[in-house]
Formats: sequence, structure tokens, C-alpha cells
Amino acid sequence: MDTRTALLAAAAALLVAGAVGAVAAPDALTDPRATDEPPGRIDVAGATVAPGEVRGETAELRLGTDLRHRGGTVENVTVRHRAIGAESGLLVDETTVEIGDVDFEGERTVNGTVTVEREGGYRVETVVFADGQRREQQTTRVAGVAALTPDYADTQVGFTDGSVWPTVAVSVVEADDETATLSASVSVTNRGDEASDDVDLRLYLRQAESNVIAAEATETVGTVRPGRTDTVTATVEVPDGYNYYIDAALFDDDVLVDETQGVANLNPRETITANETVRDVQFSVEDFERDDVGGDGADGAPREGGDGASDDATPGFGPLAALVALVVAALAARRRR
Repeated sequence: MDTRTALLAAAAALLVAGAVGAVAAPDALTDPRATDEPPGRIDVAGATVAPGEVRGETAELRLGTDLRHRGGTVENVTVRHRAIGAESGLLVDETTVEIGDVDFEGERTVNGTVTVEREGGYRVETVVFADGQRREQQTTRVAGVAALTPDYADTQVGFTDGSVWPTVAVSVVEADDETATLSASVSVTNRGDEASDDVDLRLYLRQAESNVIAAEATETVGTVRPGRTDTVTATVEVPDGYNYYIDAALFDDDVLVDETQGVANLNPRETITANETVRDVQFSVEDFERDDVGGDGADGAPREGGDGASDDATPGFGPLAALVALVVAALAARRRR
């Protein structure tokens, strides 16, 4: 057999072997690029920020990150959130959410939280890592955290804010030469979607020029239906002839939730309005004494330090005798000259 014939026989043998292999293992000749899954890809489709628990000094921010996945499995995925002060640039809080291997199709939301102070604004940076490598980043700016209402003061009941209907209305029930009995009616409104729980209404009546508390009262505001307005009335007795500020406050479990102010003008010559003080009105502290302090002794005689003379007064010349002595001394001096 010559060389040419040998080569043709070898080529034919290879073709037969290839054909047999293709029949026995059809996947052996398939292009791997046509069958292997494309490499996995993950990115951030969107991000949301919502208030969580709000305390007196700090607030919790609930972060929702929408992850979009395509292709093969992405291993060891983590999401890191950082809250950075908008003005200072300092790191305020940081949290990391471990997700693990990602093989879902489409989008999925991953939740996390950071805690920030209620004062100031923040920049929330969200970074997605896959096997320790940074894959995607999203930045969200947050402002107005101070406007969030703390949970302990979260109530929908507040004082009615009307342009005509008074929030605090005062009427005189009874009056004599010294005192006046006042009836203070306060309007409250439920601005929420559910019936309210009981809250406390506290009233202070302050004399306008001195800020002396002349009277105080506490009443319970019962259940108020959603969108309804109720009136709570308290009766107090004060010295007559003065003007008063009526300070009203709502307390929920000893937490101040709302406040307002009214006035009671009992002095016909002077009047006051809310948040305004008028001076130069005669004022007597005795009218506002609540307990018997000082005064005369048991026998009706003035106490020491009063207007009457004390028993241990130092003897000496009176004013007239001193004047006569001065005149005599002047005449004697003239005679010597």
C-alpha cells in the first residue's frame, strides 16, 4: 500500500470514528457557549425609605432595596447600608444584610434598618456585594427627620383650629365682690381614622401681669370618633377684677401632645389677648394666696416687722427735737461770731 492510500484510509477511519462518537454522545460536539448558563448579574432596581420606630432623640429608617437578578447564580450576596450626615459627612449608622446565593428570576426586595438622630438630614448609601466584590450602588437622600412625631406622642386628638369657632371659650358662672367662678369650654378634634383613647386636659389660669397661677383644673377627654369635635368643660374660681391667660394642654400618659391658649378679661379697664401682656394694672398678691401665711398674731396685735412699733425700739430724740437742736446750735454759732 502506497503512502497516499494509507493516508486516505486513516482519514476515512477518523471520519467513521467521529460519526460513531456523535451518535453515541450527541452532546460531545455541542458548542459549550450554546448550552452553558450566562454569567449571573445582580443590580439595584429601586430603593425606598420609610420611618420606623421614632423616639425622642433618634428615629429608625426602614430601607427597602429592590434587587434584580439575571443569568446564573450569584454567590455570597450581601447588602450594606450606611447613613452619613448630609452636612458633617460623618458615618452615623451602618448595617449589613446577608442574603447568600441568589438564583431567583426577576426582582426581590431586601429590607434593612439604620438608626439616626432626629436632627439633621442624611445620605443613605446602599452597596451590593457578590463574593466580596462591589457590584452595584444606590444613594438616597433623607431630610425632615425632625418632623417625625415620636411614638409616645402619636395621637390624633388635638385642639380644634377654627377661624370662627373658639378653641377656648370662657363664661362667668357666678361672681361676687371678691371672686368669680368661670366655666372654660375647650374644643378637641380627632383627626385620625379611628376612635381615640382617653387623654387628659389640664388648664392653668395665669394672672396676666404677674404670671401667678390663680387656678388650675384637670378633666378627662373621653373617646372621640374619627373626624368629630367634642367640647370639654372645666369650672374654676379666681379673684375677680383681673385678667387671665388660660393655658390649655393635652396629655397622653403624661406626655404633652398639644397646647393652646385663651384669655379671660375680668378687668373692665384693661384687656388682653392671647400671647400678649398688658402692664400697669394694680395687682394685689393677697388675692392669690392659697394658704394663710403671716398676718396678725393670735391676739390680733401686729407681728414684729409690721407697721406697728416693736417692743425693743431704741429710745432717742424724735424728729421735732432734732430740728430744735439744729436751730439752737445755729443761733449759738452766730452769737460767738
